[in-house]
Amino acid sequence: MSLRPTIETRRAQPTLEGAGVHLHRAFGFQDPSELDPFLLFDDFRNEVPEHYLKGFPWHPHRGIETITYVLQGSVEHGDSLGNTGSLAAGDVQWMTAGSGILHQEMPRGNAAGQMHGFQLWANLPASLKMTAPRYQDVKGADIPEVIDDDGTRVKVIVGEFWGRTGPVDGIAAEPQYLDIFVPAGVRKTFRIDTYRRAFAYVFHGAGRFADASDPQGVLLEKEVAGQEINIRDMSGDRTLVRFGTGDEVTVQAGPEGIRFLLVSGAPIREPVAWHGPIVMNTRAELLQAMADLRNGTFIRPAH
Repeated sequence: MSLRPTIETRRAQPTLEGAGVHLHRAFGFQDPSELDPFLLFDDFRNEVPEHYLKGFPWHPHRGIETITYVLQGSVEHGDSLGNTGSLAAGDVQWMTAGSGILHQEMPRGNAAGQMHGFQLWANLPASLKMTAPRYQDVKGADIPEVIDDDGTRVKVIVGEFWGRTGPVDGIAAEPQYLDIFVPAGVRKTFRIDTYRRAFAYVFHGAGRFADASDPQGVLLEKEVAGQEINIRDMSGDRTLVRFGTGDEVTVQAGPEGIRFLLVSGAPIREPVAWHGPIVMNTRAELLQAMADLRNGTFIRPAH
């Protein structure tokens, strides 16, 4: 066994997307080889409805897959193929855009106005970029959860882990997507295929991965005894951890425990030409996609 070293930790950055949705971006629109086959990861967490209700109106996708995981509130979605639905807390949608769809996603808060979810973009290889679009909508109740003797809990969304298999299948990057909670003070090691790129995203509590600096928490202004002070809120850490090569990841949970996503996938190692949610291999293919949008041929007829 070989422990994967931590090669980088960084904070997700505040970003505006869609029609004015306030979110935090852990990575995206930078070096696409960094976490190949993954291109972008957003954490859309908010308690102010005005900061998310305008949502993500109609926009195109081609050449990628989008993975949406909802923790609080819901996301109503629809597309140009006539598909509609709603993702509730705990649900997952894996959308293969393939040859192209027009899509919209509208977040809705829970009774307390809270909205929280993640969206990950995965690249498609050239051989599948123009495949027919499809959805895999999974209810939270259908996602297996494994609980270890020490209280560690793992939801297996995609891939195999501890003898359980996630409900999403047939994905090009053969990914593993896990939602993990490690209780306070517990040190835990998780196996990852040596040949996959891997990252963790901490979103609750705190902990320390091998060779990583301690997560610092989110700097917030809060009122204490009538005065505004800055504090580090460890309940919503928003730290991305990138790992080097190896087949194990180890984490030491802090005093509140730690909850994080652990995601890995087989790198595609192909050139990337992209413009927003349209990701092709060459500039010529990208220009063709833009032309298809203009002349109304972006949506391919079903065969």
